[in-house]
Amino acid sequence: MADPSSYRPKPGQIPDSPGVYRFRDEHRRVIYVGKAKSLRQRLANYFQDLAGLHPRTRSMVTTAASVEWTVVSTEVEALQLEYSWIKEFDPRFNVKYRDDKSYPYLAVTMNEEYPRVQVMRGHKKKGVRYFGPYAHAWAIRDTVDLLLRVFPVRTCSAGVFKNARRTGRPCLLGYIGKCSAPCVDRISTEDHRELADEFCDFMTGRTSTYLRRLERQMGEAAEAMEYERAARLRDDIGALRKAMEKSAVVLADATDADLIAVAEDELEAAVQIFHVRGGRVRGQRGWVTDKVEEITTGALVEHALQQLYGEETGDAVPKEVLVPALPDPLEPVQEWLSGRRGAQVSLRVPQRGDKRALMETVERNAQQALVLHKTKRASDLTTRSRALEEIADALELDSAPLRIECYDISHLQGDDVVASMVVFEDGLARKSEYRRFQIKGFEGQDDVRSMHEVITRRFKRYLAEKERTGEWADGDTPDGAAGDGASDGSGPLTDISSAPLSDGLKDEDGRPKRFAYPPQLVVVDGGQPQVAAAQRALEELGIDDIAVCGLAKRLEEVWVPGDDDPVVLPRTSEGLYLLQRIRDEAHRFAITYQRTKRSKRFRSSPLDDVPGLGDTRRQALIKHFGSLKRLRSATIDQICEVPGIGRKTAETIAVALAQAAPAAPAVNTATGEIMEDEAPDPTAGASGESVTAGAPDERRGQER
Repeated sequence: MADPSSYRPKPGQIPDSPGVYRFRDEHRRVIYVGKAKSLRQRLANYFQDLAGLHPRTRSMVTTAASVEWTVVSTEVEALQLEYSWIKEFDPRFNVKYRDDKSYPYLAVTMNEEYPRVQVMRGHKKKGVRYFGPYAHAWAIRDTVDLLLRVFPVRTCSAGVFKNARRTGRPCLLGYIGKCSAPCVDRISTEDHRELADEFCDFMTGRTSTYLRRLERQMGEAAEAMEYERAARLRDDIGALRKAMEKSAVVLADATDADLIAVAEDELEAAVQIFHVRGGRVRGQRGWVTDKVEEITTGALVEHALQQLYGEETGDAVPKEVLVPALPDPLEPVQEWLSGRRGAQVSLRVPQRGDKRALMETVERNAQQALVLHKTKRASDLTTRSRALEEIADALELDSAPLRIECYDISHLQGDDVVASMVVFEDGLARKSEYRRFQIKGFEGQDDVRSMHEVITRRFKRYLAEKERTGEWADGDTPDGAAGDGASDGSGPLTDISSAPLSDGLKDEDGRPKRFAYPPQLVVVDGGQPQVAAAQRALEELGIDDIAVCGLAKRLEEVWVPGDDDPVVLPRTSEGLYLLQRIRDEAHRFAITYQRTKRSKRFRSSPLDDVPGLGDTRRQALIKHFGSLKRLRSATIDQICEVPGIGRKTAETIAVALAQAAPAAPAVNTATGEIMEDEAPDPTAGASGESVTAGAPDERRGQER
């Protein structure tokens, strides 16, 4: 535990101006980001007597090892920079709203030639109009089903659309009148886009225009004695009104507003948002957050506004935002919201009337959400804490292992040997920290040797980072810590991101660096041999403050280094259950990576071995010649005709194809006919050569 006075800046060093500050821990990870109108006054609050601080603020300042700040011109710039850094660094002590699900939206893909209506989740895409969010996807589908009678917009996927265009036959919706069938040119591109615009107008709340138009058309059809058409229009009007009934009017004058309510106690807060468009509630969502420091309701509202509108622009930010308390100061937040919308945004607390009544409804939802969350959370926290304590007691650790890393080796009969590393913090999976390895230090199957290699490579990187940041004195470097961890001939290390490893070590910007944060416990999938290999790897590197254990699958025994007998945890033990979950997650992650490598190997092509020939030029070659067989028979001059292929590269390609044995011809098992390799198989790799799809599954039972 750090003493805040050890890194407290001198009062004269801190500027008395707006800015954003960052607290870092001993490993240079950013653990808290904040903004201030006056950096000097704000930071002084953190370095007062620890007894006077909020418990979680006290935990933050004692975890931190340094503080730094950036001066900006205005409070609006401070607000924007704070939001950017929180999104970038994901500090553990900042207010972060945990959404328990991905809310579905009704989306209209106006960025396509023929706009499509569909349900979408996740990040919003440019050029797509969104309505919602909705609590359930079925609510969207019910509404769309009713509206397609009046606005028969395309709803099919790209594959179905292309197939209908190829065959000249629309799908079922086209036959029953719930799609205008642009795939078979029943409607022009312009008319279909206009139809999609009308659909969007109706969803934004402009409903009376279309109802009046349909009623007028129904009257005209009845006067002309076109009773069938009049009956159809009558049913369309009924469908629209039924769709409108699903979201009753809550605010008059077709108001567009978002209502935000907060329910809180000393430790946590729940936020509920109602999205009102055209006077009707179009969507609802909610979050829950830990209160890391003593924070006001206005500050919670400010964080909620950042979370809600930080990546939104235009009409996605409503003209009016109603909140239970105003941020202090109000002007920078209101100016920031207006900048996101491109027009004036009103941020206020409703006092009376319909808006106040609706706000009370939102507040009741927030209270219920907090009660429900605390009911689940209490049980969850208690269970996780008990599990970590049981592990600490069983392994005789000084404290509960808050960060656990688990390693597993996977291969298929000795081929494509890989390893996985999964991370659990506070008993929860930290998937952004997962890593995966290729075993290239030797050939063949040897789980013990593979485990030694993986542990060595992982902790060499950790030691290299400690040495780089100067966390030990000169001359105290443990044996084996020098170098970048790959100089032992063990082969390159890969993880789930595609950037080179050095990118994670090249600066001190606080991003989660790869392999730079040590665990309190290393778990290996295996028994005594694997545990001994992991312990030996740590000892060779001079690391003696990280515990090691193994979990054997057969009897679920826990093995520790140097003991001839395993530690047997009760079958009902929460600690054993947590270790099993961690081990199974490592096994799943390793198997997934191993299968990916295996499938790539089965789809390999002689072109893969041509130096300097990337995916783009390989695809260009196959597209130009139609198949690998035709490319193999082409001359060098013909290969040079492909854009981007020079003569030297063409000669290299010709030599590589000549040296590679041609693939065995495929045989139609029903007729005995030999299938010529005239066109690439779309299910095969980039080379266009066929692969035996059944082989991997037939051997799956033998993979480790």
